[in-house]
Amino acid sequence: MSKLLQRYKDGDRMNHWFIALMFVLAALSGLAFFHPSMFFFSNLFGGGSWTRILHPFLGLLMVVGFVGMFLRLWKDNLITAADREWGKHMGKMLSGDKAGLPPVGKYNYAQKLTFWVMALSLLVLLGTGVMFWRPWFAPYFSVEAMRAAVLFHSISAVVLILSTIMHVYAAIWVKGTIRAMTRGTVTESWAKTNHPLWHQEVTKGR
Repeated sequence: MSKLLQRYKDGDRMNHWFIALMFVLAALSGLAFFHPSMFFFSNLFGGGSWTRILHPFLGLLMVVGFVGMFLRLWKDNLITAADREWGKHMGKMLSGDKAGLPPVGKYNYAQKLTFWVMALSLLVLLGTGVMFWRPWFAPYFSVEAMRAAVLFHSISAVVLILSTIMHVYAAIWVKGTIRAMTRGTVTESWAKTNHPLWHQEVTKGR
């Protein structure tokens, strides 16, 4: 039986699931106002008025949770020349051939890109959301500025939702990945196959 390696501590996993919960709630409450056909989502939050009140607070809590994760993981997600080389062979991975992929550390190129896209999307969502957050900050901005903010807020929300869908799909697609966020551990064989440099790092001197 393959030995288990700790990939995430309990605090990291709790923070991850907190972000995930806030994302789902913020996304559903935001989609309620994105198009009339999705306004029925407001029923989950007690109606239109409560949805409008709760949405920015849910988004803010999601950002706070992500900032905590960002401060812990940003160094691990810096993109290197080796990552770009891995990206050139990404097609092999998608076809199921991992043999020709350059070895990677804790995160691969695709995971790092997803991390930075999410970080940038949340930064734009925070900045634009504040601009039309009534009644607190909206009075300080012109109507034109708020219209632009709404547009960029919507675009960033779509990018974040699509990035999250890809993130979840990849976690399900790569067998053994889900347990990293449910139990905090991965098998040694999983680490050797998917993140060989990280495996060498955590097993050094063992």
